[in-house]
Amino acid sequence: MDIDSHYIRPVNHPHVHDPALRFCSSCGGPLAPQRIKEGEPERPVCTRCGHVVYLDPKVAVGTVITDDDDRIALVRRSIEPGYGKWVFPGGYVDRGEVPTVAAVREAREEASLDIRLDGLINIYAYAGAVPIVIVYEASVVGGTLDAADESLEAAWFAPEDVPWPDLAFRSTRDALRDHRRGLIHRDLI
Repeated sequence: MDIDSHYIRPVNHPHVHDPALRFCSSCGGPLAPQRIKEGEPERPVCTRCGHVVYLDPKVAVGTVITDDDDRIALVRRSIEPGYGKWVFPGGYVDRGEVPTVAAVREAREEASLDIRLDGLINIYAYAGAVPIVIVYEASVVGGTLDAADESLEAAWFAPEDVPWPDLAFRSTRDALRDHRRGLIHRDLI
């Protein structure tokens, strides 16, 4: 794969603001959009005390887990967003948690599998979307694939049987395609 095909040139982008975010966490004053610095997007700024609210992205992790037959573990979501759709195990990284530790934790919580991380597939971020998704390739070292508390069901899929139309997220589709093409960075875990 050509490295330039994954290079995205920086562009000035609008920030997505939560309309429910209306008041300052420091003084309770009203927030209003304001451009702090030329070339940067508008940010919520308190009209009373001047506190600037920086809305940071949320980091999520996922794991494309394969078994000895090269089948991929997928779980069907029991929560929104994506209720009833298929994904690989994953979820948000807790504040202060190392992403690799979060990936192993999420595989256990969502699919009842103990895993070994074998490499980084890629990092996925999309304009206008809040999460940045770090996806790893992983192998099973213990447990039995089973639906856990955030899953309706869990199943192994041969690569040719992945339910592409029923995948929950763009990052799920992109990571599974990258994995299928062999895009694995084994030295980046």
